[in-house]
Amino acid sequence: MEIIYRTDITPDTEKIIEVYNSSGINRPIADKERIAKMYANSNLIITAWDMDKLVGISRSLTDFCYCCYLSDLAVRKDYQTNGVGKKLIELTRNSIGKQTALILLSAPAATDYYPKVGFEKIENGFIIKRLQ
Repeated sequence: MEIIYRTDITPDTEKIIEVYNSSGINRPIADKERIAKMYANSNLIITAWDMDKLVGISRSLTDFCYCCYLSDLAVRKDYQTNGVGKKLIELTRNSIGKQTALILLSAPAATDYYPKVGFEKIENGFIIKRLQ
């Protein structure tokens, strides 16, 4: 199995939803238009492919010089623990450069994962949660 990583494509919304479903990530998958809009308004999308099958995806919003918000990191359940998520993070970091901070909000189930791949937990963050 050779995974190919790409930054030059935004997959069809259906393929993204399939990865979200399999990965366990909590996103508004019943709202196809909202998922499509999330990707249309993101400026760093990295995909992982096993032949023509989308197996992982990362979606970020960044200025490429100061900060990057890694909004989505999703890997199909049967590809997890194979380094796909770690590689997506590495490629995100390579794309944004050393001067850019990489920031994310973790799902409760993933809080143990992120320190293992180089993230430091911070206590000085704040959020106004979405209403829908």
